[in-house]
Amino acid sequence: MNVSANQRSRKSLACTTAATAYQKAFGKELRRKVVDEQEPFAIVQADTPHEIFHAMDIPIITNQWWSAYISAKQLSARYFDTLVDAGYPANSCKYCSLGLACTLANDPETAPWGGLPKPTVLVARLTCDCIQHVFGQWAEALGSEFFPMEAPAWVDKDLRWYAHAQSDWERVYQPDRIAQMVREMEDLIALLEKRTGRRFDEEKFHHLMEQINVQEGYIWEAAQAIGAARPCPVSIAEQMPNTMIPQWHRGSEWAVGHAKRFRDEVMERINQGLGASSRENIRLMWIGAGVWHDPGFYQALEESLGAVFVWSMYMPFAGPSYIRDLHGRPMEALASRVASMNETLHLPPWMNGWMTAEAQRCGIDAAVMLLPPDNRLSQSGTKMTASALEDAGVPVLMIDADMVDAKIWDHDRMVGMVADFLAEKGLA
Repeated sequence: MNVSANQRSRKSLACTTAATAYQKAFGKELRRKVVDEQEPFAIVQADTPHEIFHAMDIPIITNQWWSAYISAKQLSARYFDTLVDAGYPANSCKYCSLGLACTLANDPETAPWGGLPKPTVLVARLTCDCIQHVFGQWAEALGSEFFPMEAPAWVDKDLRWYAHAQSDWERVYQPDRIAQMVREMEDLIALLEKRTGRRFDEEKFHHLMEQINVQEGYIWEAAQAIGAARPCPVSIAEQMPNTMIPQWHRGSEWAVGHAKRFRDEVMERINQGLGASSRENIRLMWIGAGVWHDPGFYQALEESLGAVFVWSMYMPFAGPSYIRDLHGRPMEALASRVASMNETLHLPPWMNGWMTAEAQRCGIDAAVMLLPPDNRLSQSGTKMTASALEDAGVPVLMIDADMVDAKIWDHDRMVGMVADFLAEKGLA
């Protein structure tokens, strides 16, 4: 990897610094709980019901967050070599298997936190073939248990699911799928109560779901304002941390308060006419997970070309995928949130329908799409989405790179590739 001086992202918002400081302090506290004090904790995928654990005061380490954390510390190349040396294929899914690789390396001197201790349970939805193998073998390596959750087929093909998900969620996500997810969540609660001695608090859970709606409402307001504003007040280099860090703590007093502070700071910049670039000419869309080892990539062309990454999936996802009218049924509302989270981000027709609508909403001039060579789920709907965007007049550059594997990334080459693409399309 070519480590450029531009690798770090620039910060224009006070709340960006506050969010990263909070997460750093949280990481230290989480380490104290799970490593030093050996509290019960769980390792979970991003698309699992985190709210269950929050309501039971059980700390969680999200696999995607842990992978991004390892990658940001420039350790991914070492651990992927460990996987290959252990006999795993070189084309293993990088995003999901980096945590397993870190555990198998068994090198406390280099591993973050000295490596993860034994969790109470590992939880993942079976959204692709590799998940069961990764989490099953990871649980075995840690001496724990894997609790798989099903990902049943989604028959309803509502292309405008995003417009109906808040209130009509039972129809959109199908009653039978929601019912199955509720049963699995009840089984998970029973397992956690048995293993930890902690009890699921219905009242706390209901309040948490209500507060999540408040939090996501602030994020969605900011997303709508950013899409309409000219110039774009905040690029995705700052949208991502201000969305995702509160998302890991969703419904907490801090997360709700931070989402409001972010919304307010975005509105203030819009009112003052401030932009991420002093000369915005091109509005870009980023499709895929973040390149966690090179956040400065997103701001590299803001001043030279006036090219601003206005959109990524994380922030606008808050509205359609998280906000729910509870209808007095918070468990079912949560099930609808979890049941299709990956599908709406990665599979047609839901992915391409939503992203095309979002490109139109935000006035996108061109899209850059991450195509991780070994991540099957992240490749699933990409070509159909690219085709749909191009049919709508939005040219798409597809780049072969990985969100956590820095080996195949070169900052200057990737920035040059985007610049050349924009020139070729007559945008720069």
